[in-house]
Amino acid sequence: MTVRICAAAAAILVSAGCGASSTTSTPSKPLPPVNVRALSLKEGFGDMDRLAAAARQEGSLNVIGLPHDWMNYGGLIATFTEKYGVKVNEIEPNASSARQIQAASQLRPDVFDLTLDVAVAHANRFAPYRVAGWQDVPDDVKDPSGSWYAAYGSYMSIGYDPRVPAPASFADLAKPGYTVALDGDPLRSEAAFDGVMAASLERGTPHVRRGVELFGKLGQAGRLTDPARANVIVTWDHVNARRAAQRPDGWKVVIPKDAPLGSYHVQAIYKNAPHPAAARLWEEFLFSDEGQNLLLRGYARPARAEAMLMHGKLDTQMGAKLPVPPGPPVLLTIPQTDAGKSYLKREWTKSVR
Repeated sequence: MTVRICAAAAAILVSAGCGASSTTSTPSKPLPPVNVRALSLKEGFGDMDRLAAAARQEGSLNVIGLPHDWMNYGGLIATFTEKYGVKVNEIEPNASSARQIQAASQLRPDVFDLTLDVAVAHANRFAPYRVAGWQDVPDDVKDPSGSWYAAYGSYMSIGYDPRVPAPASFADLAKPGYTVALDGDPLRSEAAFDGVMAASLERGTPHVRRGVELFGKLGQAGRLTDPARANVIVTWDHVNARRAAQRPDGWKVVIPKDAPLGSYHVQAIYKNAPHPAAARLWEEFLFSDEGQNLLLRGYARPARAEAMLMHGKLDTQMGAKLPVPPGPPVLLTIPQTDAGKSYLKREWTKSVR
C-alpha cells in the first residue's frame, strides 16, 4: 500500500536554565487544560502521559466489532490494557460495519473499525481527531477533517491447496480441478462481495457482470462450495496468510497480478463516545509503531508501513510472511462499490445457484 511520507515533529518540554543571576529563574510555561474532545494530541493533552492519565480517570473503553482473531485484535486489546491500565469492554465482537453504526446509539461504543464506504456514508456521526501519525496515512484513505482514517489494508487473494495447479488469475478458476469458496454470501459478507469484485476487474476497472458470470459457471458446475470443502478460497490475503501459517498441508496464497484489489479498514471515534479520552488513546495506540506492528502480526498491511520502514521501525521479519503484491492496489470508489452491490442484489441469486 502506498503511503505519503512526512517526518514527525517532536514536542519537547525544556526546563529553563540559570540566568545571569543565580537567585532567579524563568518558570516553566504551564500546560494547557486537558480537553478530552480536542482535534489532536497536542491541542487536547500536550503529550501521551496526560492523555493516558485522562483515559485512566475515565476507567474504560468500549470497542465494537473487534474479534480477537481479526488482525490480531486480541493481542492489541491485551497490550493496550496492560500498557495503560484501561479496561476494554468488548461489544458484539462479530458486528459488521453496518451493524456497528446501527447499534451505536444503543450500545454506545467509543470507537469504530469500519469499511471505507460505511465510514464515508456516516462521517457526521464521528468526532474529528488527527492522530500523531496522521501524515503517514495515505491521503486517499483519510478524511481531511479527521473524521475517519485508515489503520490497515489488505489485498483480495486466492488461497489454494498445493495439490492443485497454482491459479494465476481468477479466470483460471473456471478450469477443471478447482472447487472454490467465497468467504461468505456476497449479499451479506463484505469479504465475499469484494471477492466477486476482484474477479470482475479488467485493467483496473470493475465489470461486475464478469465476476458474477465466473461464480455462476462454478455454481452451475457444482464447484462453488463452502470453505471447509474447497481447495481454493477467495478472501483477503491476511485471512489466507493466517490459514497458511496454521495449516500443515502447505496452503499457498497468491494475489492475481491482473486483479490487485485492495481495501482499507478505517478508524473513527463516536461523537457521543462515553469515554472520549480513552477513545483518543486507543487511536494513538493503534497508529503508534507498536500498534501498527501488532496489526502486522495479524497479517494486516499497516497504513503507516512505508514511513515505519524508512525509519527502521517496521517488523520486516513479519512483513516477509505476507503474500507479495503485484503492484499498488486498485481501490474501489464509493460509486463503484454502490453499483456493484446494486448489481448483486438483482443478479446474484438467479445467476449463482
